[in-house]
Amino acid sequence: MAETVTTDILIIGAGPVGLFGAYSAGFRGLSTVLVDALPQCGGQITALYPEKEIRDIAAVPGSLGREVVAALKAQADAFKPIYLLGRQAVTLGYTDGRPVVTLSDGTVVNAGAVIVTAGIGTFTPRTLPAGEEFLDRGLSYFVPDPQEHTDRDVLVVGGGDSAVDWALALRKIARSVTLVHRRSAFRAHAASVQELMDSGVEIITDAQVEALHGNGTLQQAHIRIDGQSEPRILPADAVVAALGFISNLGPLTEWGMDLDRRTIVVDTRMQTTAAHVYAAGDITSYTGKVRLMSVGFGEVATAVNNAAVALDPALSLFPGHSTDAA
Repeated sequence: MAETVTTDILIIGAGPVGLFGAYSAGFRGLSTVLVDALPQCGGQITALYPEKEIRDIAAVPGSLGREVVAALKAQADAFKPIYLLGRQAVTLGYTDGRPVVTLSDGTVVNAGAVIVTAGIGTFTPRTLPAGEEFLDRGLSYFVPDPQEHTDRDVLVVGGGDSAVDWALALRKIARSVTLVHRRSAFRAHAASVQELMDSGVEIITDAQVEALHGNGTLQQAHIRIDGQSEPRILPADAVVAALGFISNLGPLTEWGMDLDRRTIVVDTRMQTTAAHVYAAGDITSYTGKVRLMSVGFGEVATAVNNAAVALDPALSLFPGHSTDAA
């Protein structure tokens, strides 16, 4: 029989904005459940750049992505939210006017209000055509634990920010790092590209991975370079394919919310057109929207406090300051 969980606030998306939403709800004395399709908290930061320094959060001059996520989770955990990770929110219904959300594993969450903080939605990696049989046996699209690449010959594939960031991060611990990009120009931030050029990482442009080879586990990569008749063979016991991601709102498109392409339209209370459903962070759309994490923190606080008043009209919209709390 499917499990049923009852909560005041259901937050869909356990990235930075969702975690701060859990703190905001807990501060108001509201119980919270966080759901995420990924098996861990942190959203894109944890999946894509846990070792990248983040500098655009107020009062945080610079902190690694994984450190930011850990701090946000510790902040949320003070109020003991329930985490339902590795499962997707699928359907939205109502019982006695309350939202009821069914998850991909059959779990049913009965909530007073729902707040969607799902970032760009569900994101799946663009696959590397060569060597898919080595997935999880040397080939990966995420690097949740960089230390696993210690003393390995690492091949990074791609020319965007993620590829360049991973090449720079892994060069410090790997035996060797080579970056292969199919073009001569990079999409990554210019300063990062210059740092890569100066780092000692071998860069092969105008090239593609033709094949991966190994006996059980990955051992070498064959690189086809434009204008050369024979492939170049590189030792590689790890390949990080950072080729970008395909984002998708998935089942959320069937929830009756007004959408603007791949974003959810909200009003000044961060409320969507679906009853008792709010949204915050990169997934939202309104005139003048600025997609920064720091903006998302303010949006989710707005959503939580408006949801609190909707649940109990006797409450004040203003939650008070944390310095006023015991």
